[in-house]
Amino acid sequence: MSEQHKNYIDGIWQDAASRKTFDDINPAVNSDKIGAFPNSGVEDVDDAVRAARRAFQSWSRMPAPERGNILKNIGDILTDRKSKMAFEMTREMGKPFLETKGDVQEAIDTAYYAASETRRLFGHTVPSELPSKFNMSIRRPIGVCGIISAWNFPVAVPTWKIFPALACGNTVVFKPSSDAPHSGALLIKAMADAGVPPGVLNLTQGSGGVGRAIVEHPDVNVVSFTGSTAVGSKIGEACGRMHKRVTLELGGKNPMIVMQDANLDLALEGLLWGAFGTTGQRCTATSRLIIHEDVHDEFVGMLKEASEKLKLGYGNEETTEVGPVINKRALETIIKYVQVGKDEGATMICGGNVPKGDGVDAGFFFEPTIFTDVTPTMRIAKEEIFGPVLAVLKISSYEEAIEVANNVEYGLSSSIYTQDVSVAFNAMHDIEAGITYINGPTIGAEAHMPFGGVKATGNGHREGGWEVYDFYTETKTVYVDYSGTLQKAQIDNTRDRITIPAQ
Repeated sequence: MSEQHKNYIDGIWQDAASRKTFDDINPAVNSDKIGAFPNSGVEDVDDAVRAARRAFQSWSRMPAPERGNILKNIGDILTDRKSKMAFEMTREMGKPFLETKGDVQEAIDTAYYAASETRRLFGHTVPSELPSKFNMSIRRPIGVCGIISAWNFPVAVPTWKIFPALACGNTVVFKPSSDAPHSGALLIKAMADAGVPPGVLNLTQGSGGVGRAIVEHPDVNVVSFTGSTAVGSKIGEACGRMHKRVTLELGGKNPMIVMQDANLDLALEGLLWGAFGTTGQRCTATSRLIIHEDVHDEFVGMLKEASEKLKLGYGNEETTEVGPVINKRALETIIKYVQVGKDEGATMICGGNVPKGDGVDAGFFFEPTIFTDVTPTMRIAKEEIFGPVLAVLKISSYEEAIEVANNVEYGLSSSIYTQDVSVAFNAMHDIEAGITYINGPTIGAEAHMPFGGVKATGNGHREGGWEVYDFYTETKTVYVDYSGTLQKAQIDNTRDRITIPAQ
């Protein structure tokens, strides 16, 4: 019998009110059942929000550096548990062990960064226009934050949201993806063990209905979501209707531009990592290669040879370079897009199949796949596939490269390989994306830098870095008048110095 897991509400591990559960399986070895998890409902969300609302009073009044000490403790515990957590994360969602270790390390970095920011929750002091008066602004926490996260970075991405929210004095109700519930539970366990008080942090497992209940709950003040653009649009509509603050981190169709003067060996190494790391299941995955015609044939030949050598398998096996896709539905979507690419007239130069034998029959695997002769209007060049499928587009100039790169609805990450400093600096400005890498692939966020995109990738907010602390706080303006008299601001105080026109 598989392990029975629980929600975490008000400091207590407990079943869903309905006692219903759902199963979590290993996408690489489908016979490996990780456990049964609570299939929560509205009642469980209500309990979690009430607990978070009660806890907000004391948590928000705790000195921010004291909250920072708890965040540091979380970083220490995650450091101690990194390898064990990474193993279970790979077992649950598929990416190779070295990648899941990096996922936990990003959470560790975020914990320590958030801990330090609790001593830097700056406001402003400014001169008043009136004598004997002091003006300042301060940050205040907002309330209960609903955190809804994706499965592909099941520890790192939630911490981009949860740690700043807690640092600022908010409380949290967290719903991990139902494709990575164990990773979410392991994160919450580490945080509880680090001393986060009961009610400050609550975990409600389940399907999309749980997320909907969090978004629509009247006592949830802030919503942060990472996932598909379609779902994000619905969340944005609901939050707009209810006047809630919301941050949306959505899809991507990220380009890597390789110019004629690029270091091709460096570009190849970056492209393999960007396109096929996490089996292409990243919002920042390199899904389009935009390459200059002068080096197109040479580079595509190098790329085909290297891609066909990538080792597929279970991510906890040392030789694995590419793991499975997350589930059967994702596999079917990728198969559909490969057929779309063929029907549109693109040339598939490698991959395109569900592999057989060699330890991959038991899971949801798909070969790294590359299409050439892709035009900018093809669906495989414009739509997010979220799998190991790369579209190659040939261009003849920098101007054409920028036009092709910007010819999608998304704008998350981007990169350009060139040794021309003028081209590099122009690209920083010209590419429509929230992130641009020079001579690096489109993936690889750092915890102390803002993360997010433009256009249909999100709604303009950023996660990570210093900007996220603006999102999780309200600015309060404070005036201190110590003149002992009524001083009327926002009236015409210059009347004694001007001539009033005759009536």
